Amino acid sequence: MEIPTIVIASRDRRARLLETLALLEALPERPPIVVVDNASRDGSADAIARAHPQVDVVRLGRDSGSAARTVGVEAARTPLVAFNDDDSWWEPGALTRAAEYFAAHPRLGLLAARIVVEPGARPDPTSAAMQDSRLPARMPLPGPAVLGFVACGAVARREAILGCGGFHPRYGFGGEEELLAVDLAAAGWGLAYADDVVAHHAPGAATRQGRSARVIRNDLWSAWLRRPLPRALRATLDVARNGDLAALAGALRGAPWILRERRVAPREVERSLRILEGSA
Repeated sequence: MEIPTIVIASRDRRARLLETLALLEALPERPPIVVVDNASRDGSADAIARAHPQVDVVRLGRDSGSAARTVGVEAARTPLVAFNDDDSWWEPGALTRAAEYFAAHPRLGLLAARIVVEPGARPDPTSAAMQDSRLPARMPLPGPAVLGFVACGAVARREAILGCGGFHPRYGFGGEEELLAVDLAAAGWGLAYADDVVAHHAPGAATRQGRSARVIRNDLWSAWLRRPLPRALRATLDVARNGDLAALAGALRGAPWILRERRVAPREVERSLRILEGSA
C-alpha cells in the first residue's frame, strides 16, 4: 500500500507555505510532496529548496492557476495523489486510511475528506453536506457518494485525474473542482466522502476575498460545458436575475472555446446534479 503524494500549488505565500510543509513533513506516513510554484515573485521556490530539500519543486514560468495542480499530478510518481493548499494539511493517519479505501475500491477515483477549519476546529459546511449526501451510489464506495470536492482536502487516483484532463486551465481558482468532479463521474469513476479522513484548513482573510465573481463565472462555464441546454439556460438566467452582470460578462467572453469544448454529461450524472439542486 503506497502513501499518496501530496500536491500543492502555491503563489507568493512563502511564509504560510513553509509552515504547512513543516506540518506535512511531520506526518508519520512521511508522504512524498510536490510543490508547484505558480511563478511566485517572493522567492518561495528557493526557500523550499533551502528549508525542505526533500520536497520536489516544479517551477512554472507563469501563473497557471488551479491547472498547476495538474502539473503536480503529472510529476507525482505514486498511484494516488493528495491535494492540499498552502494553508491546509492532513491529520496523522488520514493518508493511510485513504490509501486503504482506494485499495479496497478499485473504481474509487476521488475521496473527499472531512475538512476542519482552523483556528477552532470548526466543521466545514461543505463536508457536513457531503456526509448527508442523498446521491445514489453506482458502485461500492467507502462512504456517501458525492459529486464534488474541495481541493484543499481530497485524495485521488492519479490515472483518473490525468485521464479526465485535470483542472481546466482557464478556470483559475474558485469553483474549479465542479467540472473535474463531473468529468470523473462521467468517466465511470466513483467519488465518495470519508468522515474519518481528515484535513485541516486555515484560510486567511485574503484567501476569502475577491473570489465571488470568478466562482459564479466558473459555475456558469461548468453548466455551459456539461449540462443540457435547458439547464444551461436556466443557470444563465439565474445569474442575470441576481444581478451578477460582471460574472456573466466574464463568462460570455469564454463562449468561443465553450462551444468547441462542450460535451454534455451522461444521463446518470445529470440525474445526480439535479438531485443536488433539489429538482430531481
